[in-house]
Order: sequence, then C-alpha cells, then structure tokens
Amino acid sequence: MSSVSHRSLTYLGMDVHKDSISVAILRPNDSMDVERLFHDEDSVRRFIARMGDPRRLTACYEAGPTGYELSRQLEHLGVRCRVVAPSLIPKAPGDRVKTDRRDCRRLARLDRAGELVAIRVPSPAEEAVRDLCRARGDMVIDLDRARRRLGAFLLRHDRIWRGGSNWSLKHEQWLLAQRFDDPALAATFSQYRSVVEERRLRLVAVESDLLAYCDQDPYAEAVNRLCCYRGVDCLGALTLVSEVCDWRRFAKASSFMSFVGLVVSERSSGEHVHRGHITKAGNEHLRTQLIESAWAYQRGPYVGARIAKAQERCGSETRERAWKAQVRLCGRFRRLAARKNVKSVVAAAIARGLAGFLWGEMTA
Repeated sequence: MSSVSHRSLTYLGMDVHKDSISVAILRPNDSMDVERLFHDEDSVRRFIARMGDPRRLTACYEAGPTGYELSRQLEHLGVRCRVVAPSLIPKAPGDRVKTDRRDCRRLARLDRAGELVAIRVPSPAEEAVRDLCRARGDMVIDLDRARRRLGAFLLRHDRIWRGGSNWSLKHEQWLLAQRFDDPALAATFSQYRSVVEERRLRLVAVESDLLAYCDQDPYAEAVNRLCCYRGVDCLGALTLVSEVCDWRRFAKASSFMSFVGLVVSERSSGEHVHRGHITKAGNEHLRTQLIESAWAYQRGPYVGARIAKAQERCGSETRERAWKAQVRLCGRFRRLAARKNVKSVVAAAIARGLAGFLWGEMTA
C-alpha cells in the first residue's frame, strides 16, 4: 500500500446495513459511481474481484451494529479498510437530507480528504472477551431493574424496609418473611422474587466465566496493574482492558478522556464562553465503569486488603502512582462535594481524573 500513490487509489465509501451495502466508488479521475450490494460474503467477494488490483483500493464504513466482520473480510481480500467513528464525521450545518447514496458518497470524499478518524478494530479473541464483559454489564442492568420492580410492588402495598441497606443479608431475610393473603398478590410477589433470583444467578455465572480471563494472557499483567487503583476490581479492570485494548493509541491523557466522553462540552464564540455537561460522546461502557469506580474515592485514602494483595504482584512504581491517584482524587472528591449539591456531577469529575491516571499507568 505504501508504494501506491495517494492519487492513484480508488476510494470505497460504504453505507452498511443488515441486508445491504451502498458503495460509492471514487476513482482517481474524480468520477464517482454508486452500487448497491447484498450484505453477504459472496457478494462482497465478487464486487472486490470486479474492482481490479485490491492494493489500489481503500474502503471505509461507519462503526455500528453490523460489527467488524466486513472489515476483516476486506482485509483478508487485500483491501485496506478503515472503520470510522460516526460521532467524528464532519457534517455541514445545512445538510438536512440523509440517504444511503448521499452517506456513502460523503464517506468516500471525506476519506480521500483525510477528514475521517478511524477506530481500532479488535481481534476476534479481543472482541469475544469484550462481548462477555458487555454481557455482564447488561445483566447488572437487568438485575437492577428486576429489583426495582420488586421494590416498587412492595412500596405500593405498604411493605417498606427500614432496617438498613437494600439487598443485604438482613433485607433478604425480611423479604423471605413477607406474606400476602390475597392469592393474586402472593403470586405476583413470587414471580418478582423468582425473576430477581434468576437474574442474580445469571450474573454470578457470567462473572465466574470472566474471572478465568483475569489470570490469562494477554490480560493478566494489565489487570494486575489496574487492580492497584482504588475502585477497580478484577472484573472492572478486565472491562477496561478489553474495551481499550491498545492504550498507547491515545497520544495523551486528554485524548483518552475524550474517547470515554468525560470531557466537558463547550460552546464558545468571541468573548462568550459557555461550558456545559460532559459530552458522553465516547465509549459508554468505559465511561460507566470509570464512574462506578469513582464513587470509591468518597472517603480518605487507604490501602485495603484487595489493593494490598494486587500491589504485591506489581512494582513499586505502580504502587506509588496508585497512591498518588488516591491522595489527589480523594481530596478532590471531598472539595467538590462541599461545593456541589449533585454528587453524580462530582463522580463524573473524579472519573475524568481517574481516566487520566489509568492511562498514565498503562502507558508508563
């Protein structure tokens, strides 16, 4: 590919859907055609065979629900393919028409102009572990929803738990003691309870599957280092590692913070400066994990048993960086909490700082 001139390449802009692919073919002489393919392996192979030398082809399409299989197939056929970040595609303010033909033509032009930002395509093994981590995240959400439904049912019927934290051992014993005289209410309570228990067991099962990967290559070393940081347990570390894969592709900490959508949005012009909420424009799974970890910094710095065990397997430099992160982030959480009424805003700010420390750890 390096021996092929930039102006001699043919650019393929692809708008990919479940059953179809609209392909804009931008040739070196600036002519452009659009073809529509059926989205399957044979159709793509026949199309590439008609296009001539694959070394003179470069393709791109937006990251989306169709995944990375098309990219892997094109690379296998000898075609350079870039999967681009949809949120970073330039768009004209006056463009109010969206069709498959227009989208693929725009992708081809922007790719030739160098205006597209490509994402890293994970290997099949990396994607498999990442999908399992995401399945765990979905099951956590499902369990939380089931518990909320059960709690709402009990609240409607004046069954209120005031003995401490929900879903503790004492709370579970209180739930087991609840009785309803009406058969319909008793059946409803039983169904809600069974759904909660089923989803809890499913979560336990998927976490058991994930723990096996924490001690395997290529995850073990990175997981051990991240576990030295407060709020990051083994499964949280595995989630971070499987989502990021290559930490060094981010040139600086602020780039990683932007990738996870934790930077503050801004609309400034001239002398007017307005900053708003975080962008939430990046990787949602990473952002969720970092914010969950950030809540651990509410109390003062300390090294618990879990962190001490993780630090035994790491060097002194990692321990020093992890302690520095604790001191800074715990103090920042305390100061921000004294000024902010909404603690979730504070947690987002701490998560942004934690993202910077973790990036520094994994690129040191």
